[in-house]
Amino acid sequence: MIDPFVLSVLVDPVDRGPLVYIEADNVLFNPRRQVAYEVSGGIPVMVPDEAKSVSDADAARYNAAN
Repeated sequence: MIDPFVLSVLVDPVDRGPLVYIEADNVLFNPRRQVAYEVSGGIPVMVPDEAKSVSDADAARYNAAN
């Protein structure tokens, strides 16, 4: 779980847009770029090179959960 205040100030390091926390997969999702950043031990790994591409199916699931 990510602190709500921390989540409110986090932005994608590439496009500076807001991120969506997907608790079920413990990732921060950027719907514009269709990438996810892992959250490890409650700490978001916000390194652009570490972002994982999200499949269309997972993006649809993440968008529906939001």
